[in-house]
Amino acid sequence: MPDFYTLLIIMAILGVVVFVSLYFVDAGYGKMISSKWGPTVPNKVGWVIMECPVFFVMLWLWATSEVRFQIPYLVFFLMFELHYFHRSFVFPLMMSGKSRMPIAIMAMSILFNLINGYIQGQWLFRIAPDHPVYGALYTGSWLWSWQFIVGTVLFFAGMFINRQSDRIIRNLRAPGDTRHYLPHGGMYDYVTSANYFGEIVEWLGWAILTWSWAGAVFVWFTAANLVPRSNSIYHRYQKEFSEEFPTMNLKRVFPFIY
Repeated sequence: MPDFYTLLIIMAILGVVVFVSLYFVDAGYGKMISSKWGPTVPNKVGWVIMECPVFFVMLWLWATSEVRFQIPYLVFFLMFELHYFHRSFVFPLMMSGKSRMPIAIMAMSILFNLINGYIQGQWLFRIAPDHPVYGALYTGSWLWSWQFIVGTVLFFAGMFINRQSDRIIRNLRAPGDTRHYLPHGGMYDYVTSANYFGEIVEWLGWAILTWSWAGAVFVWFTAANLVPRSNSIYHRYQKEFSEEFPTMNLKRVFPFIY
């Protein structure tokens, strides 16, 4: 188990590096696609390949666990997999256009997802059921704890915001229209990266409902990646929609704050 906590510390420190770096270098995918990141693959293919590893890692760790059918662990598993089934196999199919993704970005995402899947699953299905200090951490009563209730509300609220925001983005343009538009509606009335806000809220909920360092590192790494990216998107919109943007009083990713 010491190796597990060492990995958590390394990932938390890497999160700091990612957070600082992305204020100076744009990750070259989506709106920030750039040829400097090298060879690319179709966006849909890239999304499936980079997201599905975490789905299968978590599935394997759950399926080979002795606690897999105990209710709290089963609930954790289903919530996590609900997100990643959509992200891996549904979301890519709904993408429109012919965008591409750099193989370098895809490879880095695969590595993170493999490590994160291991961290989350190892904690839930190997360490937590027989913790050397606290014993079994997630009993049936955990489902009535304030952590689980508050965390679950945030998890599904974040999921709703994330999916609603993705739907707004997908419907910005009619078929054949190539113009760019500033998104409106939902949390886009408050921030320019509403989908990122939803994802951060979702994984904050996960960290609370599992009340774990594994969950905390996950939400930190998520924010470290998405907050600087939201800053880049904010400045791009500010320049691209210079007449409309100043009247909207939008923030980057956290409503009324940043």
